[in-house]
Amino acid sequence: GTGSNVLSALQDLFWLSKSKVEKQLQIISVLQWVLTFLIMGIACTLILMYILCTDCWAIAALYLAWLVFDWNTPKKGGRRSQWVRNWAIWRYFRDYFPIRLVKTHNLLTTRNYIFGYHPHGIMGLGAFCNFSTEATGVGQKFPGIRPYLATLAGNFRMPILRDYLMSGGICPVNRDSIDYILSKNGSGNAIIIVVGGAAESLNCTPGKNSVTLKNRKGFVKLALRHGADLVPVYSFGENEVYQQVIFEEGSWGRWVQKKFQKHIGFAPCIFHGRGLFSSNTWGLLPYSKPITTVVGEPITIPKIDNPSQKEVDFYHSIYVDSLIKLFDKYKSKFGLPESEVLEVN
Repeated sequence: GTGSNVLSALQDLFWLSKSKVEKQLQIISVLQWVLTFLIMGIACTLILMYILCTDCWAIAALYLAWLVFDWNTPKKGGRRSQWVRNWAIWRYFRDYFPIRLVKTHNLLTTRNYIFGYHPHGIMGLGAFCNFSTEATGVGQKFPGIRPYLATLAGNFRMPILRDYLMSGGICPVNRDSIDYILSKNGSGNAIIIVVGGAAESLNCTPGKNSVTLKNRKGFVKLALRHGADLVPVYSFGENEVYQQVIFEEGSWGRWVQKKFQKHIGFAPCIFHGRGLFSSNTWGLLPYSKPITTVVGEPITIPKIDNPSQKEVDFYHSIYVDSLIKLFDKYKSKFGLPESEVLEVN
């Protein structure tokens, strides 16, 4: 009896230790991604410049030569790596929140797609985990579909960062890149565009479900030009993982943010999450709040080489209605009251 009690106690201690180790691995996996998002591009640029001034300058020179040769690769679908997409670190990243991907309809491999991802949040954590890694099983849930998460083209001018992003299937959110993937890369491609972009990130805050969409019609025009079906995607919980200081319209803070957005492409946000060692302190780590990404029903789009504004407006209105219906159908299932309304700005 005493022996079995000791064994039981050791097992309890073992599992407690394993649980703590897994939690620390989850924190490390999220921290490395946050640091990648915030500083990897600038850090790698500075390191490369420093190496050029040392005895190891030849290494930096060789990489720069390769960079010139490889400059247009991001515009041609990039260079994804299934090995990188399947890293164990992404599973720890997923379990930290946790993040889930919900499939509602099948997607035909004979079609191409543009996913409209909403909302942006501060860092688009759900978009990255679901579509740039295999942690939530996007490849198994949508067999034969190749997802490409579109992000700022400026990221692909940064050494090392560009290669890291491409390995996950991330591409620039510009016309050249999207045109190539939808017209010269066969079928079964899905480009994920965070439609609200930087403007939407300025208004994300816990408890608020709003999207910047009324005047965002470029993605609809692209879909019509290529005959790519539109798919609404809503991520419940994306706005819950960070606290942000919201500047009122007309304030100096909002003026600065809009100037950055106009001239640089992103808007600086003042935000905080939890600390590295305690959830009761402030830091850069997001809060451990569940994020559930629901992929809606595809909207069949005809191929029109030069769509009129009337045609763009028509399919845009269908898309907005589909997104609202998707939100209303699943909101109560993922913790929101029936009275919650999706605000479309």
